[in-house]
Amino acid sequence: MGTSPLLTARVQSLHYEAEGIISVELRPLGDTRFPAFEAGAHIDLHLANGLVRSYSLLNAPGDPGHYRLGILRDRNSRGGSEYVHSQLRVGMALSISAPRNNFALDLAAEHSVLVAGGIGITPIYCMFRQLLALGKSAELIYCARSRQEAALVASLDSLGAPVRYHFNDEQGLPPDLGDYLTGYPGDTHFYCCGPTPMLDAFESTCERLGYVHSHVERFSAGEIAASADARSHYSVELKRSGRTLAVDPGLSLLQVLLEAGCDIDHSCREGVCGSCETRVLEGEIDHRDGVLSKAERAANRSMMVCVSGCKSQRLVLDL
Repeated sequence: MGTSPLLTARVQSLHYEAEGIISVELRPLGDTRFPAFEAGAHIDLHLANGLVRSYSLLNAPGDPGHYRLGILRDRNSRGGSEYVHSQLRVGMALSISAPRNNFALDLAAEHSVLVAGGIGITPIYCMFRQLLALGKSAELIYCARSRQEAALVASLDSLGAPVRYHFNDEQGLPPDLGDYLTGYPGDTHFYCCGPTPMLDAFESTCERLGYVHSHVERFSAGEIAASADARSHYSVELKRSGRTLAVDPGLSLLQVLLEAGCDIDHSCREGVCGSCETRVLEGEIDHRDGVLSKAERAANRSMMVCVSGCKSQRLVLDL
């Protein structure tokens, strides 16, 4: 696994989409073309202030001639979205990653229910449009604090497709996902992107209702503490190179691998972008990411080395 090369993009346009939300259109610099992508994918922006942030693509997957992002000016911004809103200008050049997708659609599903919370509409909008374009059965539930803070409403209305809106200020309370999600056949696929409390409610609701095909995209992994049986010191064997490294207290596995000269693709260092996913051959993982599903974690076949740890004395990685 090597570090993926970066692409160079130019900011083609910036558009106001809703209160606190802008869309950013990027086009390739020069005669190159952007790589194709699938609905649900995201890219990393390498910002001039040194930060790297991941944002979902919302334009149609069939048009790699440009990438379009929807970006919320986060009230708790640590410098990423704040920079985009206050410093990014049309004509600027940016380094970006190729698209990655941890939130892919299952196009074989009989019916899909997409749930968006606030800026979580960005990947959901792209996914909804793809399902409709393919003639698939799909519906969208879009929740936001207010209509003024909901991007892409006019675009959604123009699709003539089934969309249910829930605006807290109009309804007088936040959405009860149990009310919205009850009564679907067991083979329905459910997708949700939004703030952490909504995703937690979505996952618990799907589990309570017995829905096994639920998928989420997280903006952050949240504060996932190490398991009680996680080790502060363990060894890591790199199967392909035959090296063994020690992971000492206070160090992430990614830090140890990078310091040892391993060429590991990485970006967010928060367990949400998926770029550092590494195949695990032996050992018990302490998962602390926001990418893998419960089933994928239970399978114990891969881990996000930027945040996850180890419950056994030894890990063997496919490196």
